[in-house]
Amino acid sequence: MVGANSTNNSGPVLMVEDLRVSFPNRDGGRTEAVRGVSFTLGRERLGIVGESGSGKSQTGRAILGLTAPEGLVTAKRLEFHGVDLLRCTPHQRREMRGGRIAMVLQDPKYSLNPVMTIGKQVVETLRAHTKISAKEARAKALAALVAVQIDQPERVYGLYPHEVSGGMGQRAMIAMMLIANPELLIADEPTSALDVTVQLQVLAILDALVVQRGMGLIFISHDLRLVSTFCDRILVMYAGKIVEEVSAGGLADAKHPYTRGLLNCLPRLGDDRHPLPTLDRQPEWAA
Repeated sequence: MVGANSTNNSGPVLMVEDLRVSFPNRDGGRTEAVRGVSFTLGRERLGIVGESGSGKSQTGRAILGLTAPEGLVTAKRLEFHGVDLLRCTPHQRREMRGGRIAMVLQDPKYSLNPVMTIGKQVVETLRAHTKISAKEARAKALAALVAVQIDQPERVYGLYPHEVSGGMGQRAMIAMMLIANPELLIADEPTSALDVTVQLQVLAILDALVVQRGMGLIFISHDLRLVSTFCDRILVMYAGKIVEEVSAGGLADAKHPYTRGLLNCLPRLGDDRHPLPTLDRQPEWAA
């Protein structure tokens, strides 16, 4: 079932063309962290992979409008369901952020407010985008905690972030971002701090939301194996650019030497390789 905020069930959810994000440097110029990224997102799971510093998170933040104030974001097209995200007013951007577009950040210890209980934070997100009574908001918040497989939701509702585990905090973050029924979710390393069992539970939750709500999902990760088993398509980023796009099932047959190098650096069971190979970066990859 598609979320209540969905207004356009046909056509792409997001269109990105020549997205660039730059920051001032010490020499008085600007350094581009994202350089000409282009892609179209439908109601699917799109993975973005690459090393730290490749521009993955900055791409997600630019879409949501969370680039640092000193950053400059430009694009030939950055449209969400036909809405120009670069030209809409700050008020319109705030209305969409957390409502129609949401982002799960990678570490709940830094993303959740330490002086507010889990329940109050989930309720605050809902009431910021929906006219609803406090009683109804509480009931929906508890239901959202149940939906992300949190046991004893009443107890967790009253806990502070430091009182819950990393896995429970991450699920609470997902509940908070999904309670307003977004049409687009950007998940930035949502499973990086979780053990394998909890990782699988979180992925199952996200997968169900894409299928049941028809939500578009951008899944940002370092983990090539995880992305290849979970996503529909994969964008590989290096030095702020997309160097290759492959289907998830075709990752093993990737052609770009950077992607091949990343795959070659993965440890393999039963394969005694000491030390593990490292990437032999070529200048033309960043050109």
